Amino acid sequence: MGALRRFWQRSYAPDWLGVLLLALQNLAITFFEPFHRMFSLDNRDIQYPHAEIERVPVPMLLTYSIGLPLLTITLYTLLTPSKHLRTPSRFHLLHASLLGLTTSLMLTTFTTDLIKNGVGRPRPDLIARCLPRAGTPEHELVTWEVCTQTDHHTLHDGFRSFPSGHSSFSWGGLGYLSLFLAGQLGAWRRGAAMVKVVVVGLPAVGAVLVTVSRTEDYRHDVFDVCTGSLIGMVMGYYSYRRYFPALTSKHCDVPYKRGEDDEHGGKGGSRGDFEMLPRRVDSPDLEMGEPRPRTDNDEWGLRG
Repeated sequence: MGALRRFWQRSYAPDWLGVLLLALQNLAITFFEPFHRMFSLDNRDIQYPHAEIERVPVPMLLTYSIGLPLLTITLYTLLTPSKHLRTPSRFHLLHASLLGLTTSLMLTTFTTDLIKNGVGRPRPDLIARCLPRAGTPEHELVTWEVCTQTDHHTLHDGFRSFPSGHSSFSWGGLGYLSLFLAGQLGAWRRGAAMVKVVVVGLPAVGAVLVTVSRTEDYRHDVFDVCTGSLIGMVMGYYSYRRYFPALTSKHCDVPYKRGEDDEHGGKGGSRGDFEMLPRRVDSPDLEMGEPRPRTDNDEWGLRG
């Protein structure tokens, strides 16, 4: 039992178990229909046309938000030349990075779908999806039962407007990739080259384009996509910081070691953030106000 406990504490098994539980919860949510909020046929906010072909369909979204970050992180970790990254360190960096990416996407999906089903907000194209019966009152609140749409998914998905799933998922994946690149390139350190900032921002630009496309397809309004983007950003940042120090840290490119306590870095910060160079016993602590001892150089005006 002792060996098993040590393995549990020093490996990423608890994290992967948490990811698995999130995946199962996400799967369970798909079996529930959303809350159907009442609506009015004269509401112009839900009278937009229904786009049969989306600018960013789901397969393309998965490629951008999962495939691209997965490929980029793997290639960067394994192929980037570095005298400081030996083989075990490379695999640890790859493991921690991909675990953070998976955590970000699972948390984002679960949070988004849970809110979607609970709120049941009509999409901007709901009337076109609904195909209301002839004679339905136009100036009264009605329920989804006035709809004649026979396609189950098309109709019920019309009540999953808030928040935008494309927006949150793209930021959960591409936003996380931006954070990863920022840490590895040291883009947020003082004096970093502008080219690093531009490279780091490229995945975020992709997430913005996916987000904007949802308003162009009349699947969401600005409030939906902004909230979805915020969810993805928060989950991406939280997942990244679980395994990496702050982006302004001197060791922001080095993931935490599993099982370290706070005294040696641990989850509270990188090892380099807390270690200090030893000083001589008789040397002053200038930060604490101790006086600097007088030396021979002071007499000759050579004090540095």
